[in-house]
Amino acid sequence: LFDLVKEGGWHLRPIPFRHPAIFYLGHLPAFAWNHIGRGVLGKGPMDPHFDELFERGIDPLTEDDAHAAEREQWPSVAEVEAYRDRVREAIVDCLTELDAKAEDDVLADGGRIVHLVLEHELMHHETFAYILHRMPLELLARPADLPDLPLGTAAPAPRRLEIPAGAVTLGADFDSIPFGWDNEFPRTEESVDAFVLEHVPVTIERYRAFVEAGAYQDASLWSDDAFDWLQRHGIEAPLGWRREGDGWRLRTMFEEVDLDDAGAWPVFASFVEAEAFARWSGARLPTEAELHRAAYGSETGERTYPWGDAEPGPAHGGFDFTAWSPTPVGQHAPGASAFGVEDLMGNGWAWTRTPFAPFPGFSAWARTYPGYSADFFDDRHFVVFGASWATDRALLRPSFRNWYQDRYPYVFSAIRLAYDA
Repeated sequence: LFDLVKEGGWHLRPIPFRHPAIFYLGHLPAFAWNHIGRGVLGKGPMDPHFDELFERGIDPLTEDDAHAAEREQWPSVAEVEAYRDRVREAIVDCLTELDAKAEDDVLADGGRIVHLVLEHELMHHETFAYILHRMPLELLARPADLPDLPLGTAAPAPRRLEIPAGAVTLGADFDSIPFGWDNEFPRTEESVDAFVLEHVPVTIERYRAFVEAGAYQDASLWSDDAFDWLQRHGIEAPLGWRREGDGWRLRTMFEEVDLDDAGAWPVFASFVEAEAFARWSGARLPTEAELHRAAYGSETGERTYPWGDAEPGPAHGGFDFTAWSPTPVGQHAPGASAFGVEDLMGNGWAWTRTPFAPFPGFSAWARTYPGYSADFFDDRHFVVFGASWATDRALLRPSFRNWYQDRYPYVFSAIRLAYDA
């Protein structure tokens, strides 16, 4: 991913709500050293300035907050890479020392702190991918072996599936999995009433009808805050759509394409756009528990994955960078759940109407990262379910949770429509 950035792109800030690309080159090693070397082993700083500079990213709620987080100067790529290499060597050298603390420290036990550092990096693969999605095309190095985009395929008509009532398990017991983030614990159970869910996500083609019906100018479809956001920023379509004549163009990672050619892809949009589309469609967004029921439920109990117990593979969905874009919906039938719902893992996270909040009995168990989840229990962040094309397969465990701001338009999050039974 870092090799995709040309020299002129490192210090750009293509997303105002994120630091420039150079931050992420330094953030991954700084995070590793601050949590393993300093946090668990009590060692001194690797580089006091870089340890602090790259310690944590930003998630501002307003444009003013984002502007306040700007810096006048960032270090060079060579300086950051030298810091990264020192950290890597030091981390490897202290792994034996870390193992020796396993009996006395929950973070060292089972290598939990190493899992924490590695999964943090996996999640930032996706963060960096959607930052690159906003980088000027001329500043990206297109890989020579990049496959052609999956364009021109027709999408299946959405089918409404009745999901029967049943119990769902959210989260996990702390010792039942090798590692989990604090928001995954403790295991909790909920009862879900019967509901109806469309079998595939909403496509670009369907969402285009919403756009061209004038929905972005119809205040009745939006909350007051959301409509004000649209008006202030002149938003008339999802991020990445650009009007050209009577049609639209769509920005992908390395090129623009005609929107018609990508009509079968899932549409990516913010939560407020997803909510407005659902309202326009006479539907609603599902809850986190409902998507768990649709994904893991069956007549005989809950499954490990929507398709059963087999380890995730390319046939089950578009995740793990098997493609560098979405794929047409309904192309991964082997990944369907027991109820026939498709594209549950991969091809785009699914927005839920569930605000990101702790499960009963929540504890910020990782003392080196107490704010990982708690900083976002604010009713402005909503749970997303599943995975996108840039999500690592290691994050497909049923207890894993992800969330984004309601007006954050940059992420690879799709829309699934639900209805009351």
